[in-house]
Amino acid sequence: MEVNCFESIQEGTILLIDKPYDWTSFDVVGKLRSLIKKYTGQKSVKIGHAGTLDPLATGLLVICTGKATKKVMELTADSKEYLAKIKLGETTPSFDLETEVDATYPFDHVNQELVETILKTFTGWQMQEPPAFSAKYINGKRAYEYARRGIDPKLEPVPIEIQNIELIDFSLPFITLKILCSKGTYIRALARDIGKALNSGAHLVELRRTRSGNFSIDQALTIPEVEEKLSNMRNQS
Repeated sequence: MEVNCFESIQEGTILLIDKPYDWTSFDVVGKLRSLIKKYTGQKSVKIGHAGTLDPLATGLLVICTGKATKKVMELTADSKEYLAKIKLGETTPSFDLETEVDATYPFDHVNQELVETILKTFTGWQMQEPPAFSAKYINGKRAYEYARRGIDPKLEPVPIEIQNIELIDFSLPFITLKILCSKGTYIRALARDIGKALNSGAHLVELRRTRSGNFSIDQALTIPEVEEKLSNMRNQS
């Protein structure tokens, strides 16, 4: 199936979107639904996304419309690639910038060789404890609903696979990693675990999804670009 094929948007296509910072994945779906209705005249639009991105993350979001929504589960199962910037020496309850720093740790013992050695221990299948500040359900509620009230929801570890992890920048207190991983991997939780393995603390400060399966961020469109293409398509019809 072609991607970003706007002529097939009503029947069904895959749209590759560069998700803006501070938007939820559902914000993107809602905006696209309203744009498609506006420019095609459709009263209802079948649309869904294949793989959630946190609001503080940017990058590739795979959107399916029409009959292509049947592929959502299949596409969600694909491996994902991320660029992650991690700050050492500080932790936050959410493992990212959603919450304030709650503890500080020494990191002057950390060098590039140590980081590269530790990263090798994170490749392969492993059990990962999801963040308390996550959308996982516990007793019918999202885990973050408990966490924001100061209640530890005690999430059970889940199996994930880190297929490859590479240090691409070392500028203390920051390290930047390229990570290829299975679906369901929380990069925030990986940042937490790397901090512990380095005998320090860490939290995620930037995250960008660069690949999902065979799709690349290079193919993605911004929301304004989508609106421009829909507008041009209507004007030509």
